[in-house]
Amino acid sequence: MVKVTFTLDEGTVAEIRRTAARLGTAQSHVVREAVAEYAARADRMTERDRLHALTVLERLRKAPRSRDARAVDAELRALRAARRSGGRRSAR
Repeated sequence: MVKVTFTLDEGTVAEIRRTAARLGTAQSHVVREAVAEYAARADRMTERDRLHALTVLERLRKAPRSRDARAVDAELRALRAARRSGGRRSAR
């Protein structure tokens, strides 16, 4: 473990002490748990980012198709055939 010093407001320190007393654990444990939970939450997508991604996906869904289904199917068949035969047909 590493000892560190932080400056916290009185309300935060009081919350840490109350929580530690209620749980019967060390204050440092409460702080470690709080930091771990905050870090996990910070890694998630924000509501703003989620809404932006949904907007982009909806715009893509409504965009006109650049090719018909037959052309896409033909390209997929060609890709699968190329993979089965070892990949590229020409040198780079």
